[in-house]
Amino acid sequence: MDTLKLEEFASQVRRDIVRMVAAVSSGHPGGSLGCADFLTVLYQHTMTHNPENFTMDGLNEDIFFLSNGHISPVWYSVLARSGYFNVADLAGFRKLGSPLQGHPSTDKNLPGIRMASGSLGQGLSCALGTAETKKLNGDKALVYTLHGDGELQEGQIWEAAMYAAANKVDNIIATIDYNGRQIDGDCDDVLSLGNLSMKWQAFGWEVLEMDGHNMADIIATLDKAKSMTGQGKPIVIIMKTEMGQGVDYMMGTHKWHGSAPNDEQLASALSQLKETLGDY
Repeated sequence: MDTLKLEEFASQVRRDIVRMVAAVSSGHPGGSLGCADFLTVLYQHTMTHNPENFTMDGLNEDIFFLSNGHISPVWYSVLARSGYFNVADLAGFRKLGSPLQGHPSTDKNLPGIRMASGSLGQGLSCALGTAETKKLNGDKALVYTLHGDGELQEGQIWEAAMYAAANKVDNIIATIDYNGRQIDGDCDDVLSLGNLSMKWQAFGWEVLEMDGHNMADIIATLDKAKSMTGQGKPIVIIMKTEMGQGVDYMMGTHKWHGSAPNDEQLASALSQLKETLGDY
């Protein structure tokens, strides 16, 4: 898929996101909008996966874990529009009994979901277990993860980071959504993360950086990361994004981390986001 098609896909994903959270007056649009480009490239270009025949073990397939599970709207949209389940099912987001809960869960067997997430800090540990299992099974496929920058304030992340480097888990590519904002404000004001690139390098990881809203850069960086696997070191990508990307009044602030737009705000958002694949 060329960059124009990827941009059109991501635009539709952003429309899905704001419609999903507005419909139930609940959810996390800010980070979801910011990660739409990345997840579009991951599922439409980078990963080797089989939406039509989803299995929990994912043998010989690349596997993705969303550690910052509160941005489930973007993942649900990308999964549906990649063929994991019916796009019309997005209308069930956060509704009682629906498999599309606010945080991803496995109890309803929603295709594409292999781990319940939302308790921040746990995703990297689970992903490392999966990556080591693939190695033991002679499975050459890769494991990908996505984490929020505020999530890095959880100590378990750094325990996992030490473990990965010490055990040369080199079939994993972690990405950090570095938008500089979290639910209570700017990360620098809540608990400064310092120099993330130097931190991850000090923990023994190969570090790449990319613009999370430039399709060509996302493609090139993920391709480069893949080429660096199997060389004895885990890989992390520091991805610069804007929370609320694509909707002007949601950008430049943390206030839309976990707030849903009202009808008027939804109309404004949709007027800024091109419908390219058809609304559900």
